[in-house]
Amino acid sequence: MTGRQQRSSSPRPFRRNPAVRVLCTVTAGASVVTGCGVFPGGPGGSREPVTVMTWAPEGTAATNMPGMPAMAKAYARQVNAAGGIDGHELRVLTCNERNTSAGAADCARLAAEKDVTAVVGSYSQHGDAFLAPLEAAGIPYLGGYGIAEREFSSFVSYPVNGGQAALLAGNGMQLAGECGRVSIVRPDTITGDAMPELLNSGLSKGKGKGDGKGEKATDIRAAEDATDYTGSAERARENAAGDGCVTAVLGDRTETFFDSYRRLPDTGRPVRISSVLGSVGQPLVDRTGGSQGLFEGAYVTGWYPQANDPAWQPMREVIRTHAFDDDSIDPADPGVQTTWIAYTALQSVIESIDRDTISSGTFSHALDKGAKVDTGGLTPTLRWRYEDMLGFPGFPRIVNSEVTFQVVRHGQLVALRNGFVDVRGTLSDAGSGV
Repeated sequence: MTGRQQRSSSPRPFRRNPAVRVLCTVTAGASVVTGCGVFPGGPGGSREPVTVMTWAPEGTAATNMPGMPAMAKAYARQVNAAGGIDGHELRVLTCNERNTSAGAADCARLAAEKDVTAVVGSYSQHGDAFLAPLEAAGIPYLGGYGIAEREFSSFVSYPVNGGQAALLAGNGMQLAGECGRVSIVRPDTITGDAMPELLNSGLSKGKGKGDGKGEKATDIRAAEDATDYTGSAERARENAAGDGCVTAVLGDRTETFFDSYRRLPDTGRPVRISSVLGSVGQPLVDRTGGSQGLFEGAYVTGWYPQANDPAWQPMREVIRTHAFDDDSIDPADPGVQTTWIAYTALQSVIESIDRDTISSGTFSHALDKGAKVDTGGLTPTLRWRYEDMLGFPGFPRIVNSEVTFQVVRHGQLVALRNGFVDVRGTLSDAGSGV
């Protein structure tokens, strides 16, 4: 394809790197990764392997997503045990991006060095740092988590959800019909700076309630790695007191924020709480008391159906049979879910290509020319042709603008309304600065 380097994914000597783990086994004394199964087809009875990378932060003081690379490895075990993807062995490299721009750039450069076909199902908020090296190498970024805005503008990015933008816009729409005044507590970072505008666009689209109808949310900045949020919690509750809502979007630190919130003295003035999946999920609800805890009645906006939806059963089966005792993989974690969907897309696109060798350029070309992905009801049908992209200002490469509205009832996250909610109009207004 014009402007993209055609790259081979043939086996190459592999130098061990402490930041990278390789799925399958390495023969003692050898420098290449050995196969995990029998892979029919192609010259000599086997097609060339497809090597991909998945990265995520692990062991950091802020957000950590260890379940994403773990899910990638479990997925590869499953397909390789069945003969690979259309005869191609799937090799997965993983990288810890350490939640820093330097770490994200290191992972991207390593992906280029290892000549991967794609980076799949990964998490990083440092879009500028990792997308520039991928663009230079012509490596597609398929199914990123969606927290970095550049994931929705870079020509090598192929998102599977509407990202943090869709969640915030949807959260505003969800809260507009349920709350008076709204406070948003978000990280004091460049990524966090875009959140209030997105939430406010959703609030303006939804049907307002009470005295706060039509008002913008109170923006409360907070350190993303703080150990106590009492001051932020007090301000948020004060601004929302009286039939209002407090929504917090702080990633892993959302639990810390709501722990501080829980400890505030009771004022007798009702305030409901809210968040988005990735900041609040079923494991957090369970850890904090279930139906007797703070999150009972909380509103949550997600990308995908609730975790107990039957559409997730294939993922749960792979986790059960191929993740062994890896407790980092939580099927209710939206990071794990996004990696599952991204690898589902990877498999579907590879099967559509039908070649013995699949390079990054070949793979990108298949995506650009309309490879279609059915995720079994977890998302709309995904396709990344130019005409499939919704073209929102600021988020031109979004192809999936649908979210789900959920609520905690009897200690379980359940659907607040059936099916998906399309936030495309809200995102269009937010990107236009309306």
